[in-house]
Amino acid sequence: MTTVPKTEATSPHPLAGKRMTGAEMVVQVLADEGVQTVFGYSGGAILPTYDAVFRYNDEHRNGSGREPLQIVVPANEQGAGFMAAGYARASGRVGVVLVTSGPGATNTVTPVRDSMADSIPIVVLCGQVPTAMIGTDAFQEAPVAAIMGPVAKHVLLVTDPFKLEASIRTAFEIARTGRPGPVVVDLPKDIQNWIGEFQGGGLLPFPGYRQRVEAVHDSVLTAAACKEFFALLGASQRPLVYAGGGVINAEASTALRRFVQRFGLPVTTTLMGIGAVDTTGPLAMQMLGMHGAAFANYAVEDCDFLIAIGARFDDRVAAVVERFAPRAQRIAHFDVDPAEIGKVKKTDWHHVGVLGRDLDTLTSWGGRHHPVQDFSTWHAELADLKRRYAFNYDRDSALIQPYHVIEEINRHTRGEAIITTGVGQHQMWAAQYFDFRHPRLWLTSGSMGTMGFGLPAAIGAQFARPDRLVIDIDGDGSLRMNIGDLETVTTYNLPVKVVVLNNYGDGMVKQWQRLFYKGRLSASDKSLHRKDFIKAAQADGFGYAVRLDRKADVPRVVQEFLEYPGPAFLEVIIDPDAGVYPMIGPGMAYDQMITGDFIPSRGSRPEPEAPPGTSMF
Repeated sequence: MTTVPKTEATSPHPLAGKRMTGAEMVVQVLADEGVQTVFGYSGGAILPTYDAVFRYNDEHRNGSGREPLQIVVPANEQGAGFMAAGYARASGRVGVVLVTSGPGATNTVTPVRDSMADSIPIVVLCGQVPTAMIGTDAFQEAPVAAIMGPVAKHVLLVTDPFKLEASIRTAFEIARTGRPGPVVVDLPKDIQNWIGEFQGGGLLPFPGYRQRVEAVHDSVLTAAACKEFFALLGASQRPLVYAGGGVINAEASTALRRFVQRFGLPVTTTLMGIGAVDTTGPLAMQMLGMHGAAFANYAVEDCDFLIAIGARFDDRVAAVVERFAPRAQRIAHFDVDPAEIGKVKKTDWHHVGVLGRDLDTLTSWGGRHHPVQDFSTWHAELADLKRRYAFNYDRDSALIQPYHVIEEINRHTRGEAIITTGVGQHQMWAAQYFDFRHPRLWLTSGSMGTMGFGLPAAIGAQFARPDRLVIDIDGDGSLRMNIGDLETVTTYNLPVKVVVLNNYGDGMVKQWQRLFYKGRLSASDKSLHRKDFIKAAQADGFGYAVRLDRKADVPRVVQEFLEYPGPAFLEVIIDPDAGVYPMIGPGMAYDQMITGDFIPSRGSRPEPEAPPGTSMF
C-alpha cells in the first residue's frame, strides 16, 4: 500500500503556465510520474499523444541517444497490457499502456481484468473518438467506460480539457494506492488536440476513495491488539503462516521475514505469494492449495493456528471452506482490503492496515513482551513432512520429464532469475520446482489464469529489470496465444530466454479429461498440428533456437541455452502424459488430495471422482 499524495505541490512546476496541447500535457505528466517505458500500439485516435511522445523524446534525448520515454511496440495490444503488467510485477512501479480507440482499447480488456484479479497497478491510456462523436458509432469507437468499468479498478473518461492533467495524475494515484489495480483513462482525440495552460499539479476530487485509503493508513496496530494476537500465538503449538500476493504487492516481504524468523513461524504461500519468503529456507513450506506441495497441504491440515497475511482464502486454496484447516482452533487475518475480512472464512482476530508497517509493529511488540516459544516439535514434524512427501516424478523414464528440465534450469539460476509463465501444466511445474530467493521473481497470471501471459510479461520484466536473467517457461498452447511477440524480443534485442515445454496439446485440460472425463480428449490434443516453433523463432530473429528431444542432452543444452548472450529459444519435447501432482480436485478437501504415482500419500489414495456440476475448472 502507498499513502495518498498531497493534492498541493510544495513548489510550482517549472512548466506551469506554459501553453501545451492536451497530448503534450499527458506526456509531461507521465514524465513527472517517473515513467520511462510505455507499452503500446498506435492508431488514429491516439496519434496526437504518440506524436507528443516523439517530440518529447527528441527534445529531451541526452548524449547517450537513449529516449527518455521509450515506447515498446508489441504484436498487438493484449501483449502491451501484459508487458505493462510484467513490468509492474517485476518492479513494483506502475506499468503504462498507450493504445488507440475501438479494437485497440478492447484488445486490452483481458490484461486489465488480469491485473485487477491479481491487484497489479497499471494505467491504460486509450484514444477515443472526438467528444462530439461519442455515441454515434463513429469509426473505431467503443464504449470503453462501459466495457472496462466492471473489470478495472477505475475508469476515467476525460470530456473536460481543464481536468486532463488531474485525470492522468489521479489515475496513477488510484492505481498504486490502497489495494493496487488497473486504471483506464479514455482520451477523446479533441481533448488531446486542445491547447491550454499546463498547471503542473492537482488531482481530481475523490474524497470517498482517499478517506478509505487514509483510514487504512491510519489504522495502526495498538498494544491491545498486539497483546490479543500473541495470546492466540501463546496458546498455539502448531502455528502456520499462510501468505499471499498481498505481501509482495505491499512490499512487505522483508517485514514478513523478520516476523516469522523472530518467532519461528513456518510459512506456506499461495501461487501469487511465491517469493514472499525464501523458498529454500528450513521453515518455508512452499505453495499450498490445489497443486501445492503435499507437505504444505498436510501442514495446513495439522496446524492449530492459521495466520493469513495478504491472502484471501480463494477457491484454489480453500475450495471446501468448512474443511479447510480443520484443526485450526483460531484464525488470524491481515489485509489491506476490509472486504476480504470474513468474506470466505470466519476469523478470530484480524487487522486491516499497512502490512509492512504493522508486521514490524507486531514483531517489535512481541520481542519486548512475548516469551520465546519452543516450536521445535512442530518444526521437526514439518521437516519430516517435507522429507517424506517431497515433490517427485519418474526419474527413470526414457522420455524427457518437464520436472527434470526445470530442476536443471534451477540448478543454474539458484533462485535468482525472474520466471514468467503462461497458464497450464507448465505453470504449476514451474511453481513447484523452481526456487525463489526474493519477491518479484515469480510472475504468473494467478486468479484469471490467462494463457499467453508468459512471453509478453517476460518482455515487460526485462525492461523493468535489465540486471536480471528473465526466463519465460511456456507451453505450446500458451505460447501460440501471443507468439507474435517473439519478434518483439528480438526487435529490442532483449536477452529473454524462452522455454517451450511441448506436450502437443493443452496439457492441463488433457489431465482433467483423463481424470474426470474418461479420457475423452475433446479439442485438447494438438499432436496433428504442424507448428514448427524452431523455424518460427528463427524467422523472428532468434540466434539461438534449439529443439531438445533426448534426455541425455538436457544438462548440456540447458547450459548452452542459459549462457547464450542474447535472445534464446528452447523447445523441449516432453512426456505427453506427464501430469501435475499433487492435485486436489474441484469440490474436494485436502484429505482427498491426489498425489500421483511418485509422491506418497499419508492416507489411502482416493480415486478421482467426477467433478460436481457447479465446480470451477
